[in-house]
Amino acid sequence: MATTPHSESDRQIDYPTSDGRPMGETETHINDLMDLLQTLRAHFAADPMVYVGGNMLLFYERGNRRKHISPDVFFVRGVEKRADTPRDYYLLWDEGKGPDVVIELTSRSTRSEDQKKKKALYRDVVRVAEYFLFDPKEDYLKPPMQGYR
Repeated sequence: MATTPHSESDRQIDYPTSDGRPMGETETHINDLMDLLQTLRAHFAADPMVYVGGNMLLFYERGNRRKHISPDVFFVRGVEKRADTPRDYYLLWDEGKGPDVVIELTSRSTRSEDQKKKKALYRDVVRVAEYFLFDPKEDYLKPPMQGYR
């Protein structure tokens, strides 16, 4: 997939559109991710200033192609949907703010990263207001949906 720089200073940076990791751990994870995206997009359909995204790279350090995270599902209030020009990735500095809500579909294999590294990065760097972990197979989270502010 081609990349399209958003701002003048980023024209020399070829931001990647994939981190090479699979979309989901299992078919259950992929189906739930798609259901979450569709539900949130339907819920916010009438508001042109709520962007719903998922499984895309979110870059948080201008000019650094390696400083990114890929939220499973997220939404941002106050950021235009831009249906006519879909995003290949999300540039934090270009959009003006990070997601208000991030939902990670977690599993035993991603547990440590989701609960430690990602949680801290979303809170301290990206400044996400609400971070949710959802364990669709109910392997380890009790209850299977947990949120953090």
